[in-house]
Amino acid sequence: MNGSPMGELVEVRVGKVGRPHGLKGDVAIDLRTDEPGRRFTPGAKLTLDEGGKSVEVGSVKWHKGRLIVTFVGYPDRTAVETLTGQWLSVKVPADERPSEPEEYFDRQLVGLAVLDHAGARVGTVAEVQHMPAQDLLHVDVDGSIRLIPFVTALVPEVDLAAGVIRLADVGGLLEDDE
Repeated sequence: MNGSPMGELVEVRVGKVGRPHGLKGDVAIDLRTDEPGRRFTPGAKLTLDEGGKSVEVGSVKWHKGRLIVTFVGYPDRTAVETLTGQWLSVKVPADERPSEPEEYFDRQLVGLAVLDHAGARVGTVAEVQHMPAQDLLHVDVDGSIRLIPFVTALVPEVDLAAGVIRLADVGGLLEDDE
């Protein structure tokens, strides 16, 4: 993976505006970020996918495991309903790293070459799916998608500088069940 020039920004999707929550402009966010506490803070500016207009986060709270926010200038349910279904994104430094050392942003993993335990290229990471138990890597193997749990036991090595991940020597990871 090539290093980016200093100061280069990339746009990343951080969530999708969900249904209004109550009558006072609160809205649920369908998260697409591992770090909502970093992306959704009062005063944060987020870009809407329709028209590139930006919104400012007013308040943030959690309710039954869901992120609920208000946006400045959207004082009630009727106003915030106009945003439902829109994607939210933010520009971040291309070389930004997650808060935790052994974590990766989806954008860092998608496109990496996937090597088997012996170092032979077997595919490419096409997508990262976030599940309750663990994340799943969608690996494109000759046009067919294989799902690999993104856990150290199965993916012991991630080398962003080299642009590769290496799989463990575990049979059946990339084969179809017969």
